[in-house]
Formats: sequence, C-alpha cells, structure tokens
Amino acid sequence: MPLITLPDGNTIEFPNKVTGLEVAEKISKSLSKQATIISVNEELKDLSFVIDEDCSIKIFTSKDKEGLETIRHDTAHITAMAVQELFPGTQVTIGPIIENGFYYDFSRKEPFTEDDLNKIENKMKEIVDRDVPTTREVWKRDKAISHFKDKGEIYKAEIIESIPQGEDVSIYFHGDWHDLCKGPHLSSTGKIGKYFKLTKVSGAYWRGDSNNEMLQRIYGTSWASQKDLDEYLKRIEEAEKRDHRKLGKEMDLFHFREESPGSVFWHEKGWKLFQKLVAYMRGRQEKAGYKEVNTPEILDRSLWEKSGHWEKYGEHMYTSQTPDDKIFAIKPMNCPGHVQVFNQGLKSYRDLPLRISEFGKVHRYEPSGALHGLLRVRAFTQDDAHIFCTEDQITSECLIVTNLILDIYKELGFEDVILKYSDRPDLRVGDDNVWDKAEKALLDAVKASKLEYTINKGEGAFYGPKIEFVLRDAIGRDWQCGTLQVDLNLPGRLDASFVDKDGTKKIPVMLHRALFGSLERFIGILIENYAGKFPFWIAPLQAVVIPISEEFDSYAKEVNEKINNVGISSEVDLKNHNLNYKIREHSLSKIPLLLICGKKEVDSNSVTIRRLDTNKQENMELNLFLKKFSALNKAPSN
Repeated sequence: MPLITLPDGNTIEFPNKVTGLEVAEKISKSLSKQATIISVNEELKDLSFVIDEDCSIKIFTSKDKEGLETIRHDTAHITAMAVQELFPGTQVTIGPIIENGFYYDFSRKEPFTEDDLNKIENKMKEIVDRDVPTTREVWKRDKAISHFKDKGEIYKAEIIESIPQGEDVSIYFHGDWHDLCKGPHLSSTGKIGKYFKLTKVSGAYWRGDSNNEMLQRIYGTSWASQKDLDEYLKRIEEAEKRDHRKLGKEMDLFHFREESPGSVFWHEKGWKLFQKLVAYMRGRQEKAGYKEVNTPEILDRSLWEKSGHWEKYGEHMYTSQTPDDKIFAIKPMNCPGHVQVFNQGLKSYRDLPLRISEFGKVHRYEPSGALHGLLRVRAFTQDDAHIFCTEDQITSECLIVTNLILDIYKELGFEDVILKYSDRPDLRVGDDNVWDKAEKALLDAVKASKLEYTINKGEGAFYGPKIEFVLRDAIGRDWQCGTLQVDLNLPGRLDASFVDKDGTKKIPVMLHRALFGSLERFIGILIENYAGKFPFWIAPLQAVVIPISEEFDSYAKEVNEKINNVGISSEVDLKNHNLNYKIREHSLSKIPLLLICGKKEVDSNSVTIRRLDTNKQENMELNLFLKKFSALNKAPSN
C-alpha cells in the first residue's frame, strides 16, 4: 500500500502498486492527459513506472523544463527512426538533447541534403500519426552487444561495450524500432506532437575524436506547441540577420584567415570599436581604484608548473622551445603575471586591497571545429583584473565588483542579467572556515544585486567559489560574460605575502575578475545585440559627410574637419557615385548619421541629417549640431 507524497505535502494512499499515470489520473483527468513523465524520490521515470513503496513524486507536463526536454528526447529518437526507414543501412550513434532542441549522429556514406531533411520531417510526422506505444526493456549487457552487432550497428555495440561488465542496459522500443537509452520517454510517439523542425546538417567526429570517422549530425528543435515553435524559428531567423560574422563583413570591421585560425584581423573601424571599449573600461577602472599593468605574453614553463596551470591547462597552451632547449608558454591567462607584480616590494595590510588590471592578450588552443567568429577564438584580449585583499575584505570587495559589473552592463544596454553562483567542489584546496567566508561573501554580493540567480552546487573552481554574469540580449539569448572568483590557492603557490597588523606574514586572498571576459567575444555579442546599430557613443564611425556634387566638396571637407575636432568620428565621401548609391552603401555599413551638404546647407552654414533606419531628414545649424552631438558622444557615466 504505497503512500504517495505530492510536492504540496498532500498524500494519496493506494491499496496496491500503482503506475505514475494512475497517480496522475487519481489527481485529475486533465493532468493525466497533460502528463509527460514523473519523478520518484527526485529520479525521473516513465509514466508506466510501477510504484510499490512509499515515495515522493512530482508529475511533469510539457510546461515544465523536464517535460519539454523529454519531448525533445523522443523527437531525437523518431528522427533516427525516420532516417533508418528512409535510408536503410544508415547506422545510428547518439542523439542527446541540447539547448532548445536535439541532434542525432549518423554513419552514412551519402551526405544528407536539404531535400532529405524535408523527407525525414515528413516521415517523422507519419510516425507521430501512427501513435505506436513506447516501452522499455532491460537487457543483459552481453545480449545487447550481440544484438546490435548482429544488426550491423557497430557504433551502438561499441557504446555498450564501454559499459562495465555485469551492468544491465535499458532499451526503449517505439513499436519495433529500438535504441539504447536510459530514458525516460513519453508513452507513445503520438504524445510528441508535430511541433518540430530539422534545422541543419553538419559533420561530427565519432566520440569527438578527429582520428575517428566523420559522422553526419542532424540538428532539430521541438516544442510543446506550434506557437512556441513559430516563435523560436522567428528568433532563429532574427539571429541569422544579426550574425556578427555577416555584419562584421558588411560593416568592414574584421575578418579571419585560415593561416591564423581563431585570430582576428581587425580593420580600421573594428579596431576603433575595440579601442573605444578599452578606453571606456580603462576610465571606469581608474575611477574604481585599479592600477593598470602590463605583463609578458611569454613565460617560462617553470612558472606555469609552479602555478599549477601546466598540469591543469597544459593541453590548451601554446608552447615554444628555444635553441638553448628552454620551454616557454604563451600565456593562456594573466593571473601568474599579476602575482609577480604584487610580489615586487614588501606589502603591508595598509596596501590592501590592491586592485591590478590589464588588457592582456592571451592564447588558448581550441579545436578548429569549436571556433566561431569572435565568439570562440584562440587569441583574445581579457579585461582582466586581480584584487589582493585580506579575508576580512572579501565581502566588501565582492560587492564593489558586482555593482561595477552590473553598472557597466547597464550602460552598454544590458539590463537583463542573471547570476550563477557556484560553491565548493568535492576536490578543493583551503580550510573550510576560509571557504565559509568566501562563499558567504560571494552570496552576499549576489543577493545584494537583487537579480535572479541560480546556485550550482559543487561547481566552483578547486581554489574558490565563483559568480558568472549572464547577459540576456535583445532577442532573448543568454551570454555568459563576466566572472568573479575567490582564489585561496594561487597566491600561496607563487609566494605572495603581506605583513599583517601583528607583524606576521600572511597570504593574501586573490579575487579574479573579468567584466567583458574577452573583448573579442563581447564585441561579437554587442554586434548581435544591436544588429550592428550601435549607440552613438560606441559606433566606430559615427558620421559620413556627403556632398551632393563636386561643387560642395570644399564645404563638406570643412564640415568634416569641424566634426572631427570635437571628437566625433567622421569621414567625407567624395567618391564619384550618386547620392542614393552613397546613402544605401553607408546605411548597409550601419553609419548612425549621414550629413548631406548642398547649396542650402552652404548658404545657411548647416547640415541636413539623415539618421540610420529612417527616410526622414532634419536640417540643423552646424554649431548646434556640434554642440548637441558632442554631448551625445559620451558614455552615460560621463
């Protein structure tokens, strides 16, 4: 007679064993129709799972994260089912859920085409209409290996062979078609619905190893309703329009080359944007009491061994051996260099907190398949800083950093920020009492922000807890950018110390802090957030002066000079093209202001202003223009 405890604390007692679906039916008929899966004592199960002892359960629908993920997992299965029905001989491998969707990897000689994706989608809808039941069987490991080998599914057999001997495996059947899977799943294919879309095909190495066979990965998305699917596809369409790689080319900001993968070739306008952000951040940091330094990009292996990075990050580091057999590494982070700066000269408690900042160029090896424009590179610049402080100063410094980060994001147009707090992992260094202080300090900072936050248990770094700052952009995408970490390890490893009030030497606490994270990545996010239409003060080229004919070139040059003299970035377009052509060209480049100069403007010492994304024009006396837009050419904090 199992006693079922519901999330609200209410209980239901059954005279005999009962399934999850029967529990849902007992609560309400409507719930039983909407139910997707259940959790039993916080473990996810199929609705058919038999409950024969007291437990706590929760019933999920498609409105819940767990329910929606199950729909996506089932959709991945029917993708594979449809592929094998349409293309016999294709081998299936793995098909996990991912953010907003799923993928499935296939081994097939012929490449999938766009036409194939349409055929697969139609077959998937047919399978949904069949509404075949989904059932689970538990097989012996060796039976499963033999079964899939006999079917010619060598990849599936290899997966099972990696499971320890003696363990049983879970097989899910959708009608006759079946797959290795731990579940849970919906009760039938009809429960999936038809709110899915296959989005693209790409290559993927088996088990992520470039030495293995290249597979074909079909990506898809699946939702609980047509409305949700349509909204998502609209977001994807909008994201494609905002793709920073496309806009970067149109705006003449940067490019990449195969000769230096993951490294940015900045053009003049792109570099202006880069330097504007550096100047802005430099000003904010100076006001906040940071001392800017610069440390070498290449450091001897011995320092990286002492810091622990050689062991932990060695495979991601670029190294060089000199003719005298010394091994150097290009720095993947700035932290050890900043400790060396701190170590110069005897430090007292009176010197703390000491805030050191650097716009440091770092290099990290990323697999070529992971590179993605500015968003994932191998060479990038960190707006890095480290704060050396006492244990008693952790709380106040964390609060100061958190408020600074949030204020900077707001000025750059990101007011929707989510915080992720990660506490001590099982494997860590440092005393628990110091961890207690560090965790409390960070959590106090998170709570003081009054922003939404999540707690990631046990996901902190081995040397201390951390906060990740996640920005939500104009079309609802989340981007992890800034970080704040408390380090109880590195200063001691690199012999950092200060003289305390009692005359004894103590090891300082080190706070690692990045606001943008990577300037390259942040610029990519900025481009996509604004679709290239930057706020006036950020725009790399803010105005273009256009004479309507050669007769007015001299006046246009004069206007351009005066604009540049007040600090507004401007060019004059003297090319032999008509006015409409020039307007189209500069609008595509996302120039905020086009200043038209003709006889009327010469006679009245004025300019006619055409703003980006509007056909309206405004005539303004030149001195008034200079005054008005000079005031707009400043960060909000200025």
